[in-house]
Amino acid sequence: MWSDALLIAERNHLLRLLLWGAASVIVSTSLFLFMVVTRRSDDRSPLLRHFAIQLAGWGMVELVVGVWRWQGLVYRDLGSYTSLDRLLWLNVGLDVGYVGVGVAIAATGWVAARRLGPVGGGLGVVVHGLALLVLHSMLLSVLARLTVA
Repeated sequence: MWSDALLIAERNHLLRLLLWGAASVIVSTSLFLFMVVTRRSDDRSPLLRHFAIQLAGWGMVELVVGVWRWQGLVYRDLGSYTSLDRLLWLNVGLDVGYVGVGVAIAATGWVAARRLGPVGGGLGVVVHGLALLVLHSMLLSVLARLTVA
């Protein structure tokens, strides 16, 4: 029973990760198409261009990781539950780091050079760091409820 609930929770988490990755790729492609249709060159919209690049890159990585993890879904015992829990806590720490790095990139790009390209790229990293933080925290919350039950 417990292993079934854990498998369902992990599957739902991966579905949300895949949906977020796909949405990121679709939105970034739409942004690029918008820039092409409106004939905005790189010098007119660097913030949007670099934001879209980050969306595309992170979205593709999330899709690859999601598909790879989906293929390895199995019923878990206590040992593999512990491994998953520790991996999620590591990911939460990395997610907070991504947000910090994104803020640093955006702030440095603006303060040091008054350039919008790094601001857009930094904002893209912040958005993905926050999204991953929410997704990983949601699964950690489910795991905590499963251990109490």
